[in-house]
Amino acid sequence: MKIKHRNVSALLLIWVLVFSLTACGYYNVYPTNVVPQSGVQTGDTQWAIYWYLCGSDLESEYSAATDDLMELLEVKLPDNVKIIIESGGTRQWQNDTMNADYIERYIYDSDGLRLLEQLPQASMGSADTLSSFLAFAKENYPAQRTGFLFWNHGGGSVAGAESDENFGGDALTLDEMYNAFSANYELSEEAPPFELIGFDTCLMATVDVAYTFNDIGKYLVASQEIEPANGWLYSGWVGALGQNPQMDGSALGKTICDSYVKGCEIEGTSESITLSVTNLAYISQLVTAYNDFGKEALYYACEDPAFFSDFSRVAVSTENYGGNTNEQGYTNMADLGHLARQSVNMLPETANAVLTALDSCVEYEVNGPYREEATGLSCYYSYSGDINDLNGYIDVGAGDAFKYFYAYGLTGELSDDGMEYISEMDIDILPQIETLESQGWDDHPLAVDQHGSAILSLGEKANDILSGVYMQLYYADTEQDILLLLGIDNDIIADWDRGIFKDNFRGVWGGIDGCLVYMELTFEGDGYNLYTVPILLNGKDYNLNVVYDFDKAEYEIKGATKPIDEESGMADKNMRSLIVGDVISTIHYATSISGDSNEFDAYVVDEITVTENTSFYETELGDGQYYQVFEMRDMQGNSVFSDVAEFDVKNGQITTTVGY
Repeated sequence: MKIKHRNVSALLLIWVLVFSLTACGYYNVYPTNVVPQSGVQTGDTQWAIYWYLCGSDLESEYSAATDDLMELLEVKLPDNVKIIIESGGTRQWQNDTMNADYIERYIYDSDGLRLLEQLPQASMGSADTLSSFLAFAKENYPAQRTGFLFWNHGGGSVAGAESDENFGGDALTLDEMYNAFSANYELSEEAPPFELIGFDTCLMATVDVAYTFNDIGKYLVASQEIEPANGWLYSGWVGALGQNPQMDGSALGKTICDSYVKGCEIEGTSESITLSVTNLAYISQLVTAYNDFGKEALYYACEDPAFFSDFSRVAVSTENYGGNTNEQGYTNMADLGHLARQSVNMLPETANAVLTALDSCVEYEVNGPYREEATGLSCYYSYSGDINDLNGYIDVGAGDAFKYFYAYGLTGELSDDGMEYISEMDIDILPQIETLESQGWDDHPLAVDQHGSAILSLGEKANDILSGVYMQLYYADTEQDILLLLGIDNDIIADWDRGIFKDNFRGVWGGIDGCLVYMELTFEGDGYNLYTVPILLNGKDYNLNVVYDFDKAEYEIKGATKPIDEESGMADKNMRSLIVGDVISTIHYATSISGDSNEFDAYVVDEITVTENTSFYETELGDGQYYQVFEMRDMQGNSVFSDVAEFDVKNGQITTTVGY
């Protein structure tokens, strides 16, 4: 579909465009009297990048889009490289050039940045808005090689990307993206119209995103994890493209990755990053292997539903991205390669095939030391157990097998299509799934062994039911009638073969500069554990990202991020480091000991001003009463809790009793 281009008004022609960067002596931003003409030929234009710049709160609150534009303006482009920009989606631009009341289109080329046209306000999260920009750019700025760049928040396979704050967080789903491209281009896996598709967003390096774009672009560049606020380094990769316009999508993708690492190292945000270059020509083979992987898992689950628990324990120990806890919210994105590698013994026929296909697809990837399991593409796993989220995945996910696997695992049932699918595997009856709801393990009694440890004994059945066992620790102040929840961890001694779990209480807990915090385990790895700590950072809701490094035997703060947006499902592309002078307010959850309510309310407890020496470390709990319960979880997201173990700490001595 083609669109007609409105003439630029006389008032617009005299509008003076000035970026704050011009004072630095790079490139002035000029008004334009050039209206794009239909039917412009490719000519000598070797590269055109179409940049879909949805500013959102990243721009209105943090100037993140303007910062990237300023990086772009540092680059002197040759005549044969052009950047075509569509801007919108924010309440306010933090520069003197762009107008938040309109959708605007710009060109940046050898003559600098120029406004092309203004359009009425519209949602950048609408397929129609994306389609209109594609039609405009295709007609007026074709090139020998074309790249398309999404810029904004991202939420993974289900939530999509491009959240527009002017339209209630409206965002583009994968099917909306596909429909917009298919309305303007003849799509083909053999000859895709775009050389490169890029997501300067969070969480969009997934097998589902790659499959969506495999007949649209040759290469996908995206991140599995949340991106820090600095995002891609535009002066780096655009500058390299300007110096060498002969590079193809693979070479450009690698340049984007390398410059991203450089920019994050400069900003001190590199330790938890990911970015990868995926050759989309091989995605169909990967999806076939991935679907076979899911089909084998579904077969074993239909033979014995206890397989769900085995698989869920693997998934829990798989590197996952964006946060998958109650504090952070859920993205339900896990590393595909790590999941397959840990499943080799369980799914011997297909897991290795996934790893082989993935290795063929992912040409290049970079990751920080605390994302060492990243293999370049994520996949869906239902950490939340949320049926609505699963339905969203069913709408956009690649392949059918895992959709039926999760549907059966979460509901115990399959649709008619699902039953027909498993009938092709010679399975006609679905066994009933046993969950925590049928075990009667709530308030399960504890015992104390000869060493003074609290013991939870569930027997061999635990292997068939549970996805994990955790501990919740509380401080009890009986005089003040306060029960304070300190957090959730996996610091227990587990014997899964016998179903016996033992506490490891040592009278210490995590704290910032000696102030105890609420902390929650988010990932348990071989070399490190990751935790989230809810705080107010300068009065705004954030989560501190904390790592415990086993080799160093110490905690480190790795930055702060906002929780997942509950309505849009978007992860915040604003991971930031702590700055001297920041004010941290610790948040704890408390209830009364004597009351009947099980509800815990959030309270601000301590206020900490960040200094150069601010750090996170184990803090002595001190004398007092502490309670621990074992939390048992199953694949469906159900939780039950054991009876209470009470630790009485006095002069460094710990006495354990059980029963509340």
